[in-house]
This record gives sequence, C-alpha cells and structure tokens, in this order.
Amino acid sequence: MSRYWSRIVHELTPYTPGEQPRVADLIKLNTNESPYGPSPKALAAISAATNDQLRLYPEPTGLALRAAIAESHGLSEGEVFVGNGSDEVLAHTCQALLKQEGPLLFPDISYSFYPTYCALYGITPHAVPLADDFTIEPADYDRPCGAIILPNPNAPTGIALPLAAIEAMVSRHADVPVVIDEAYVDFGAESAASLIARHPNLLVIQTFSKSRALAGLRVGFAMGQRPLIEALERVKDSFNSYPLDRLALAGATASWLDRDWFEEKRALIIASRARLAQALATLSFTVLPSAANFVFARHPDHSGAVLAAALRERSVLVRHFKKDRIQDFLRITIGTDAECDRLVVALTEILAGEDRR
Repeated sequence: MSRYWSRIVHELTPYTPGEQPRVADLIKLNTNESPYGPSPKALAAISAATNDQLRLYPEPTGLALRAAIAESHGLSEGEVFVGNGSDEVLAHTCQALLKQEGPLLFPDISYSFYPTYCALYGITPHAVPLADDFTIEPADYDRPCGAIILPNPNAPTGIALPLAAIEAMVSRHADVPVVIDEAYVDFGAESAASLIARHPNLLVIQTFSKSRALAGLRVGFAMGQRPLIEALERVKDSFNSYPLDRLALAGATASWLDRDWFEEKRALIIASRARLAQALATLSFTVLPSAANFVFARHPDHSGAVLAAALRERSVLVRHFKKDRIQDFLRITIGTDAECDRLVVALTEILAGEDRR
C-alpha cells in the first residue's frame, strides 16, 4: 500500500497468471502452452526481421497479418484487429464495447481476467452460474444486459458450445455486443468467425499463443464488422499506436500462412488429449469433455490441492484453482506423450500412497 496509489489501485485484485518457474527437469503442464516449437517458417521470418529495419517503427496496423487472417475467414482487412496478445485485445474490447449501462454477463467459472478487467474499467459484472455439469446454458443469458462475453471452449473446463447455440445467443441479443473468446477454438470447437457477416454485434477474439505455439511473442486478434473494429482501433490509437513490433508481425504472419505445420501439431495435441483422458479415467478421475489443449479432471477421493502439491514435489506442474465448485479439479495442459506419461506415473504413485484429503 502507498499513499501515492490511485483509488482504483487500492481496490484492484489483479489477475494471477500461471507460474513460470525455473526448475530443472520440470514437466510444465500449467499454462496451456504448446509442447511443440513454433513453425520453422515463423522462426525464419523473425530472424530475417532482426536487421536494420528494427530502427524503424513497425507498420502500425499490422496490415500484412490482418490481410492473411482476413483472407482465411472471408473477411476484409478492415474487419480484423491485431494486438499485443489476446489479453490486450480483450482490454481494448472492454473499453471500446463492453462498458455499457447494463451489466456484462459471463460464466461464473471462466477466464478470471474478466472480473479483473471489469474492476479496472468500471464495468458492472454479472457472473452467470454454469449448469451442474459445468456446461454453459445459453438460456441463462436471456436477461437484460449491456454486453456478453463467453469463452468457447470455456476455460478452465474445456467444454465447448456448438456453433448453432452461439448464433442463437448472438441473435437473441442483437442490441448488445456479444464477444466470443476463442483462445482454444482450434483444438475441437467451431469458430464463430463464419457468423460475422450476419451479425453486426458479434466480435470474435483469438490468439497465436496456443495452437500456433507463440505464447512468448504475444499476438492476438479480433474479427468483427467494421464498426466494432473501428472502435478497437480508436482505443488502441489513444493508448499505443504500435502494439506489435516488427518481430511479432513477421513471425505471426509466417506462422499463420504455414497451414501444414499448424494442422500437424494440432492433430498431435488432439490425439494426446484423448490418450491422456483415457489414462486419467483408468485412474478413476472424472474428466470433463475437452475441446481445448488441456483437460479438467478430479478424483473422487483426493483433494485437488493435495494432488497438485504432490505432483509439484515430483517436478510436475499443473494448475489448481481455489474456487468454489472446482477446488478439487486439476487443469492439465496437454504435453508431449512422454510428458503426459510422466504425469500419469506420478499420479499413480500418489494415488497408491497416502496423499489424501
């Protein structure tokens, strides 16, 4: 605490990111990073960009990257916005679109940055409880509001809504902005980008951190009809006209265009997810149906906190949330098969011992 802090700093509860510890021989399955390196073409593009051009500012709108994304989704360049990770894109979205007279609706078990941004930007939050099976029930959002934001697939549950349910919700709330946060969409869900032409209130946000293995580069983007994108641009240009540097723009563009690499690594992660889910089920875990690059699982006889601590002692890091309803779940990133095997061996040892509630 400091007497020099502004009032809002005193009142904030900051978002807590996953750990990034420096531990030798660590199996790191806590932050949903890709177990595979980025596209070699992305690395080559980044290397090529480290030349005399770094003395110049980057192209402020990310034109080449926006053009590549737009072409893939049948959009115009003016319907794509790029930013410094999807978290920055979400922050600009909160300021540009979600700060309305009515409350912002989002799931009660979801990305924990949403309530943090509400506090930071003066948005009234309203958390809508998930159903008993941890699914999002679209009918529960049929209430007056100023805006809606939904992750699809949801995090940390990994459960996805079908595209028809997303479109029905967007249609029923045509008078307010509806944001679909698709950080994990490439691992088993269907993107709502195909709905943009029909719905002027829809904004879709994605990231390069997960399926393109560029979490360290910090690149995210939004897609929507031009008026929504213009709102984001107005906020961005009042904050930082150059959110993406030349290396990020070069690497992200090359990665996006390398479709073969993307498809190959995505297929590996999806296959490993099914393999891990089956192994956990064999150990009597309940595993929620995941369309993400992680699984959300709990054991009927063991505390999630105890399991997470016991795994950490064995140099296996997973994510545990101290929240009602999910305190006994572990969110486990899909690693390589070898990393997942080591996790399963560690859990087998723990379950056979005395690491209980």
